[in-house]
Parts: sequence; structure tokens; C-alpha cells
Amino acid sequence: MVKLLSHNGISLEGMVVHRAECRPVVNDDYMRLKKLQLKESTKPQRLSQQLEKAVTTIFKPVANHDFNLEHEKKKKSDGKMVRAERQIVLDMLFSAFEKHQYYNIKDLVDITKQPVTYLKEIVREIGVYNSKGAHKSTWELKPEYRHYQSAEEEEEMQTT
Repeated sequence: MVKLLSHNGISLEGMVVHRAECRPVVNDDYMRLKKLQLKESTKPQRLSQQLEKAVTTIFKPVANHDFNLEHEKKKKSDGKMVRAERQIVLDMLFSAFEKHQYYNIKDLVDITKQPVTYLKEIVREIGVYNSKGAHKSTWELKPEYRHYQSAEEEEEMQTT
């Protein structure tokens, strides 16, 4: 089944029974049309133009966007991250790891408000980095620092 559409909105539907070949009548109009098509196809897609004066449009770029201003304001209010004493940072990390077993470095930075390099230096000593598995790209405490209670121990603690 074939459906042919023309530019006037008229359509023709039917089955093709015989093969037909159509050739245009080669006259001056046809040759002019082909010459125009050839010129159009050889034109470059993009052109560069030298402008006489700057183009002034209605839309001008914004020097600083709202979200940038908010970020700057937040940065100023938080202040520059200053290294706290090592023991204070360790206490913050241990209390964080009591709540959850796994943290990524970004969350630890948010919790401790310490510079990333300083924090990584400390976390490397007390933690293990998970590079594979379900907890990929997270840190957890080394076994010697873990004080997690098993379910049985918790029940014993509650009964006494």
C-alpha cells in the first residue's frame, strides 16, 4: 500500500502495479532551476562577516548571577576553613561514625568544617576507603576503632 502526498494537501492512495520512470522535460526553465540548486548546494553553510560597529541588543549579559551571589554570601558567612586541633577533629569524626558506618569525604567536610586535605590526612589514619562494592567511594572506621554493638549485646544491655 502506497500513499502519495502533494503540496496542495491532496493525497493518493493505492497499490503499485507497474514500474514507471519519469524524466523532466529539459528546457531553459529546468536548466535554470538546476543551476540555482547547484549554486545553493555549493554555498558554505556558515559565513563570517566583519561588523562596522558593535551590535547593541536588548539582551545584555548579567555580570553576576543570583546563585553566584548567594554562594559568595554563604562562603563569607561560613568564613575560611581553619584547621582545628587534631583531637577535636577526631572527636567529631568518631561521633559522626557512631551515627552512620559509611561517609563520603564531602559529608565529612560538611560535618567537621575542616579543609579537605587536612581531613583526608586524619581519616587515612583511622579509616578505610572503600573503592569497590555497595559502599563505593566512602570511608569507614578501621576495625580497631569500631565500637558498634551487635544486636545481642544491645539486648543484654537493655535487660540489665
